[in-house]
Amino acid sequence: MHIPSKYLKITGIVTASILILLLIGGVIAYNKRESLLKAGVERAIKKAKRDYHLDLKVGSASFAGIRTVNLENISVVPENRDSLMYIEKFRVGIKLLPLILGDIKLAEVTTSNAWIHLTRKDSIRNYDFLFRKKSADTTRSTRQVNLGELANNLLNQMLYKIPDDMDVKDLEIKFTNDTTSFSLYTPTATIVDGAVKSTINVNGKESVWHVDGEVYPDDKQLKLSLFADGKKVELPFIEKQYGLKLNFDTISTEMKRVTRDGDDFRISGSWAIKNLLINHPRIAANDIVLPEGSIDADMVFGRNFIAIDSSSVIHIKNIQANPFIKYTLSPEKIYELKLHTNELDAQQLFNSFPTGLFESLEGMQVAGKLQYDMNFHLNSKHPDKVVFESRLTNKEFRVISWGKNNFRKINGPFVYTPYEYGKPMRNITIGQENPDYTPIQQISPLLRNAVLTAEDPSFYSHNGFVEESIRKSIATNFKEKAFKRGGSTISMQLVKNVYLNRQKTLARKIEEILIVWIIENSHMSSKQRMFEVYLNLIEWGRNIYGIGEASRFYFNKHPSELSLGESIYLASIVPRPKSGLNFFEGDGSLRTGLRGYFRLIGGLMARRGLAQPDSNVYGFYAVRLKESLRRGTPVTDSLMTDSLAEFGEDQSEVADILDQIFGKRKPDTLATKPTDQIPSPVNKPKSPAEIRKEKRDQRRLEREKKKNDGL
Repeated sequence: MHIPSKYLKITGIVTASILILLLIGGVIAYNKRESLLKAGVERAIKKAKRDYHLDLKVGSASFAGIRTVNLENISVVPENRDSLMYIEKFRVGIKLLPLILGDIKLAEVTTSNAWIHLTRKDSIRNYDFLFRKKSADTTRSTRQVNLGELANNLLNQMLYKIPDDMDVKDLEIKFTNDTTSFSLYTPTATIVDGAVKSTINVNGKESVWHVDGEVYPDDKQLKLSLFADGKKVELPFIEKQYGLKLNFDTISTEMKRVTRDGDDFRISGSWAIKNLLINHPRIAANDIVLPEGSIDADMVFGRNFIAIDSSSVIHIKNIQANPFIKYTLSPEKIYELKLHTNELDAQQLFNSFPTGLFESLEGMQVAGKLQYDMNFHLNSKHPDKVVFESRLTNKEFRVISWGKNNFRKINGPFVYTPYEYGKPMRNITIGQENPDYTPIQQISPLLRNAVLTAEDPSFYSHNGFVEESIRKSIATNFKEKAFKRGGSTISMQLVKNVYLNRQKTLARKIEEILIVWIIENSHMSSKQRMFEVYLNLIEWGRNIYGIGEASRFYFNKHPSELSLGESIYLASIVPRPKSGLNFFEGDGSLRTGLRGYFRLIGGLMARRGLAQPDSNVYGFYAVRLKESLRRGTPVTDSLMTDSLAEFGEDQSEVADILDQIFGKRKPDTLATKPTDQIPSPVNKPKSPAEIRKEKRDQRRLEREKKKNDGL
């Protein structure tokens, strides 16, 4: 293509003019550089004092050439706090071309004889300024932050601060509080031609760490590893501070690619760890050891969300899984989590469980294939519409040998040992050798159906889990901002009692779920047998275990003789067995606060054809505690704290039971029949407060029924 000569001349003149101006500016800046540096240091000192209440001092500052600055005797002391930092010598070089374009990128950094001391004494910290909020700027735009743009800027700022060449000598970072002290001393740390080498002495020479790898800031790539000499990398400070024992052989990270597509900013990288050991009383009772684990992750930062893309892959030993995690900030906060695996060899999956995580499953030999999918979606504005789906699909899965625990033991006689506060109470034989053991055919159908109605209505039809109950549990706990209700089925309660210790740890809960799945999907035991064992070993009072003991203790009856009212009462104390005797008045009658519960459970049983509609509150007034346990004269509600208030219609327990029973769920094997309005009791005068309670209870039942019919 031919370009006219006059345009070439014009271009040449403009280019030459710009170069001349830059040259003139450079000469002026070079001649004025010392005064500019002095002014810059003074501005930094004033800003530190004004914005952060820091006393910043710089002994001397000078240029070495056109792009390198030497600083000496730098100190930072927060106002009325211990000294924070000191650097004897600091040399920093800036890249010229990025500086002309408006970016500050480091070419070199050299330091010697420096320390940073973080202290916390009596809740006074010398690093409080890091958390101090700046006063609101009313002139600042209220425009929503673009998270993709923010992530891009933060990453660039971090990479710009990594120099091409670095030489750090004698740097100490120390943290001290009222009870402990922790220090990291670096005799040398270098970056030469992208190669990173460093040595870190922990607490003197208690341990020697190394950081090795490569870093190329301009290409936005890095690869770093942390390991120790001759031992694991240990973090005793975290253990002392938080009770978390954590160590590993090597941890590494790699940033492979950084891309921008419109508003979306993507970082592709990996993280890996070898021989990770974790121990915390809330996680598991023993050390958990993961020999090898890693994740190849694609992190996405959008305009209003942060996500780990489903293309990411988690590796644990020989298995792989694809996670998807997304947190949307606006216009509504939304939490999303998905997990998918391809078809896995079942034994490889079991072999990949970290050692110490699931004790009961250790040594188990299995065959077949397994595939897992999980989908979770929660909109903070609509928590009741939470989505939770979990599917572990098996293909010819079977147990070859049980290993450490024989889960078949519930099919025959066995000894059950209940624990309280980590101590065994007594041995209980679950079998005919125990005179209190009661076969299910000899337990009153009223008791069986009352327990099923209250605890797990679809027990005979589900496979160990009721997703709708879990969804309602998640919604309730999210709204309450606390763990207020669980989603345990009878199968889960049975496994927890028979096979697991009573420690409340994350590992134990996951182990419970796995064992329930194995028992239910391998058809290891019949539902009838599981329910029989459940009724014969659960706690019904202080040191009262099994329905045989409970019937005799409270009513001096055989389980086959229990009435409807006695059955509903016993069902009511399953979640809180130790408070069983508190539900009675001194003359052995039930306290009135329990009537709402009787109407609820009795009404549901009547609706399903499991009991006759009862005008006497489903046997409430006929229940009498055996005479030897009665305290004497009844105590009126106005003079005694009502320990049964949690059963009132305005309390969460009734709502919890309603949530468990109403709503979509797998078909219940118990037939459902409509029932007329339950008449009020006529043989005892009602106070105005009681009448109001009955009306509220009836309205609640009607609302729940309408809600259920609409689902």
